Formats: sequence, structure tokens, C-alpha cells
Amino acid sequence: MTDIEVVKANLYDPLHTEALLHICDEYARDPMGMNESLSEAVKIRLIDQLRNFPTTISFLAFLGGQPVGMANGFYGFSTFNGKRLINIHDLAVLPPARGKGAGEALLKAVEKQARLMDCCKVTLEVREDNRARRLYERFGFRYGDPGMLFMSKELGDPHS
Repeated sequence: MTDIEVVKANLYDPLHTEALLHICDEYARDPMGMNESLSEAVKIRLIDQLRNFPTTISFLAFLGGQPVGMANGFYGFSTFNGKRLINIHDLAVLPPARGKGAGEALLKAVEKQARLMDCCKVTLEVREDNRARRLYERFGFRYGDPGMLFMSKELGDPHS
């Protein structure tokens, strides 16, 4: 495994926010994302919205000093466990860095933060055809019993 450094993102550091925006946009362009860039309106408001959303937790992965991956998560709550959880909403690694340990390092950072905050679990959603499923399964993520499905209902234009 290559030397990957993961840091908790500082949403007031221009280097971190530029990296988050870039990686998030590249993720959106990927077939596992939306297959298109984030809209200009989203790019303009994203960092401020993340800063002002009280449960945001973001991490950046660096390889050779360059940002190559990110994990955006949000604290939630498990009523069945009576404890916090972290839901990973975005986990993305830029194509040239894939397979070099950045995804695993980001997952480890999220899990470490979850344990530090006494969370009962870490959750994520993944497309059935996403190659990262193997990573998540190796890392210990499992489908609920019975198999859990993620459902959503769009409310308006998700690109504006």
C-alpha cells in the first residue's frame, strides 16, 4: 500500500475546500455519480452549505501531497441503539489513485472518528454495479438482515 495521508477536512481552509469541490465534481462526472459535472449553482453553494450543516464530517486523502480522495459524512442517530452514527454520503477516489489504498484509508478515518464519538455504526449507500462494493465488503460493511434497500424521492431539480 502506498503512503496515503488522511486528514479531517477544514472547511475554512481554501486548499481543503478547493480539493473537496474538485473531487466532488470529478465524482459527479463519473458513471458511478451523475455522469455530469456539478451545476455552477451547486459549486457556488456547496462549501457554505457543508460548513453550516451542523453534522458534517469530511475527510481528504492525500498521495504525495496531492488530494486524491474524499469522504463526506453526516452524523445521524440510531433509535434502535440510542446512539449516534455516521452516514458516509460520498466516498470518492480520483481514477489515477484508485487501487492505492486511499479508499481504505478514508474508511479507516471515518471509523476512527465514529469510535471516538461513541457511534454505534457507520452506514453508506452504494450502487449494485459499483466496483467499490468489494472494498466496502472487505472493510466489513454488510447488507442488513433482511436485505436493506436505499430509497429516495427527488424534490425538484437536483442540479440547481
